[in-house]
Amino acid sequence: MAEVVVGLTSYPAADGHGPHVPVEYLDAVVRAGGVPLMLPHTAGEDAGRWARAWLARVDALVLIGGGDIDPVHHRSERHAELYSVEPARDQTELALVRAALAARRPLLAICRGLQLINVALGGSLHLHLPDAVGEAIAHRQPPRSPTPHPVRIAGDSRLATLLGERVSPMSWHHQAVERLGSGVRPVAWADDGVVEAIELDDHPQVTAVQWHPELTAAQDAAQQSLFDHLVQSARRGQLSGAHNNSGEGL
Repeated sequence: MAEVVVGLTSYPAADGHGPHVPVEYLDAVVRAGGVPLMLPHTAGEDAGRWARAWLARVDALVLIGGGDIDPVHHRSERHAELYSVEPARDQTELALVRAALAARRPLLAICRGLQLINVALGGSLHLHLPDAVGEAIAHRQPPRSPTPHPVRIAGDSRLATLLGERVSPMSWHHQAVERLGSGVRPVAWADDGVVEAIELDDHPQVTAVQWHPELTAAQDAAQQSLFDHLVQSARRGQLSGAHNNSGEGL
C-alpha cells in the first residue's frame, strides 16, 4: 500500500533557523501512519504555482497554527495587537488552501489554519478577541501559554463523531472568525460564543479547529483522532483513485 504523504505548512525562518514545523505536529502525523513533508513559503506570483506543485506531491494537508493573518486579505484595517504577520506566509498558505479545496484534498486546519479557510472563502476575522468578546475566557495568555477552556460541539457535526459534544482543549489565539465565508458552517463554540471549529457544506474531508490538538495528542486519543481521521481519509482517496501524486504537469 502506498505511503500517505501529509504536507504541513511551516513557521517562517526566524531567530537563526530556517522554516520549521514543531515536532508535536510531526509526531501526531507519524502516529497516525502518515509521512510528514514540510511545505515552506514563497511570495508573489510564485505562490500559486508552488501551491499546485506541492499539492501534486501530497495526499493530505495540515495547516499549522502560529501568526495572525494580515487583515488586508479580508478588507479590514490593521490592529495594534496583530501578532507575527508574514506576507509571504499568507500568500503561500491562502493559495494552498484554495488549491486544496478545489482538488478536494483531505485537510486538517489548526488555529490559524481555520482562519485561513474562512478568509479564503470570503469571510472575515476579529482582529483582537478582547475587543470583541471581552476577557470572560482566556483565549490567549502571553507570552505563549496555551490555555484549556470548555468547547461545545454540535451533535450533528462530523467533528462530534470524533470528539463527542464537549471538550476542553488547549488554545492560544486572539484572531477568530467574525463573518463566515461561503459554505462555512460553525460546529463548535466557546462559552463566550467564539467559533472554535468549522466544517464545509460541500467538502466532508475538511476538519478545522481553533485549538491546538497536537499539544495533547500523545496523551489524548480524542485529539490524536483528528490526525488519524486525516490519514484515513487520504488512504481512502488513494484506494478509490480520487487523486495521485505523480507530479504530472510540474
